[in-house]
Amino acid sequence: MQNKFHKNLTLERWQKFPKETQILNIAAEFSRAKHWLEKKDNKEVLNCLNRSFELIDLTINDSKWKKSLKELLRSRDVLAEFYIKKDKKLDELVKLFRTLLNFNKFSSRVEI
Repeated sequence: MQNKFHKNLTLERWQKFPKETQILNIAAEFSRAKHWLEKKDNKEVLNCLNRSFELIDLTINDSKWKKSLKELLRSRDVLAEFYIKKDKKLDELVKLFRTLLNFNKFSSRVEI
């Protein structure tokens, strides 16, 4: 399957990254979404969230996440619920952001 946003990123390449690198790449999209939400630019927020979905899907398909698959899928569901809301709240996005960072001991120390 060809990625829409990360055209040069294959599952094979993504799988070579350690978990913390994968999480931090997803977190970068959350950070961008947070920035655009603060600026009240919903179109750009959705673009960032779409890119994060793509990275989350790659992560879900990475075998090293097998033990955390349930949590990853649930996080994706919660993100989808946030995505479809008309009135997106910054504090809700920050909670999602923090939950994502807590998937890994290294990334959990990152400040939002």
